[in-house]
Amino acid sequence: MKIHLRFSQEIKSLLQRLSDQSLTLGDVLTETSERGFSLVIALLVLPFLFPMPPGLTGPFGAACLLLSLQMLFGRRSPWLPRKIATYQFPRPFAQVILQNLCRVTSLLEKITRPRLTKIASHDLVWRFNGLCISWLTVLLMSPVPFTNPIPTIGILLFAVASIESDGLLICICYVMTALITLLFALIGYAVCLAPGLL
Repeated sequence: MKIHLRFSQEIKSLLQRLSDQSLTLGDVLTETSERGFSLVIALLVLPFLFPMPPGLTGPFGAACLLLSLQMLFGRRSPWLPRKIATYQFPRPFAQVILQNLCRVTSLLEKITRPRLTKIASHDLVWRFNGLCISWLTVLLMSPVPFTNPIPTIGILLFAVASIESDGLLICICYVMTALITLLFALIGYAVCLAPGLL
């Protein structure tokens, strides 16, 4: 019987592997199978909580969007183009991402656990999660300054809720997605009014 690791344990395992060899997104997907959706999405969006190295915002966001769209269409086995799957994270950068992700998830795991598991495992919920993550990724990639951490937090919560089978947290994430959408709509409305006010 396969042991179901918690999210932070998955990350610690990847950190140990990283000490022996370079890590690619394809390696993560191979090792984690269906759970790889949530794990790789979390890896891709976590850097948006911090200042990003130039040139990585577009590729990371595009890869996250590709995976979330696969969830939307019901795929359970994640797929990435070879060029993205074989991308090797520079070790120092990968270690920082994984260590920060481990801290974040260790904190979140104190408030999440398997709850309402029938909701969490339902196929329509899986697809709707993909839709919400896709939308949050679009907001994440939008050129609105200083807003990257807001949708990032929503995506990370979806990732943790999915991998921990926490249906209650997934429902909370839906509310958060609506609130984040409203916030961006208000920001967009304010930007549209700005020329007139000036």
